Amino acid sequence: MTATHQHSAANAWRDLWSIRPGVTYLNHGSFGPTSRAVSAARNEWSARLESEPMDFYVRQLEGHLDAARSRVADVFGTRGDRLLFVDNATYGMNIVANSFPLSAGDEVLATNQEYGAVLRIWRERCKAVGAQLVVPKLPETFRDRDEVVAAVMGGVTDRTRLIVISHITSPTALILPVAEICARARERGVRVCIDGPHALAAVPVRLDDLGCDFYCASGHKWLTAPLGSGFLYVHSRWQQVVRPLVVSWGNSLSGRPHSWQDEFVWSGTRDAAAVLSTPAAIDFFANLPEMPLLTNAASHSPTSMATTATSNAEPRRSPARVDEGDWSKTTTGREPGIHRFRTHSHCLVAAARSAVAAVTETEPIGTPEWYGTMASLPLPDWVSETPHGHMHPIQAALWEQYRIEIPVTSWNGRRHLRVSCHLYNTLAEIEYLADALRAILRARIGA
Repeated sequence: MTATHQHSAANAWRDLWSIRPGVTYLNHGSFGPTSRAVSAARNEWSARLESEPMDFYVRQLEGHLDAARSRVADVFGTRGDRLLFVDNATYGMNIVANSFPLSAGDEVLATNQEYGAVLRIWRERCKAVGAQLVVPKLPETFRDRDEVVAAVMGGVTDRTRLIVISHITSPTALILPVAEICARARERGVRVCIDGPHALAAVPVRLDDLGCDFYCASGHKWLTAPLGSGFLYVHSRWQQVVRPLVVSWGNSLSGRPHSWQDEFVWSGTRDAAAVLSTPAAIDFFANLPEMPLLTNAASHSPTSMATTATSNAEPRRSPARVDEGDWSKTTTGREPGIHRFRTHSHCLVAAARSAVAAVTETEPIGTPEWYGTMASLPLPDWVSETPHGHMHPIQAALWEQYRIEIPVTSWNGRRHLRVSCHLYNTLAEIEYLADALRAILRARIGA
């Protein structure tokens, strides 16, 4: 028999999405659903294309792409002429891997907390040219930024050409000190490519200030842009080096002067609605309505926190308030929407962290400053591994018995629940998760 959590008026934010009734969706970090407003914008762009394809492709598309790039660049601290729209961060990482100059004997460094696909991309690239992928271990528990930076830089040698590093790690959901790593790498003459799909919207991202050479991003996660709306940041010094994965005409359809981006814009006939809708996702945060939000973070159980954030816990400050373009400004007197989203989501994750720890009797792998809108929560030691590619039985049970969507991941020989929350999630859902997990673990102990 399947139990479901009732999503009533407890969270009016949920109505801004089209999430299936009865589903507790705690996996925004993997596949973030697009809000209704952004979906409508995407459909409108597709309709404009279908109404007159020749006019749209030849006369309009390049101008619309320029405008979208400029809007994205404003929010993420760079210039439009340093951005390429790509399907997702994985696609962008493949562009970097296929373009970055490597020779036999060179080394690429990527830590043991990188996304599995990223490690595979660089392992294949290094194998093809006789280079070596070096994988240093990060600390098992994060407490000190200098210790993390030292762990990364400790793997650098005089043969290291590139560091590939996550802004927020996928298996452990920890925010890495990427600006400090970039600064140290520059001192050693080493280039840096940041894998940043989990960072957009979740934390402030100012691309030029980071000091990286490349930054791979996905819009379909915390930004809530449509699937297929990623970008690749390419510093000016690399723009004549990067090469497209798909070779096509490589010039402007409208006949304007050539740009390095032209090699990537036209890869065959396709609908650009996803990337053209990215500004609508920015607008979604900039125009968030007034609704109840959590404003207190704590290591409290969900039951100690009211759904309208009336607990006496110390308020958790949003990440450092920097100028993040138009979505970090407001003329209404209320806190900008992007900051409210971060605070709300972090509070839910903090509650999940405490609630799950109470059930599993395990210690978290990082203190609150290391995580943002998602966290990786250790399961007991006795929870067994599953073969690669197979869904863990606990993840399957959470879905089949309770309709809770949340991944069970493996890292460092241990299983974790990776909980990720957005505006549509509630403390009641965190309580529901804890109760469901308790019942499943008890059943497995008694089996």
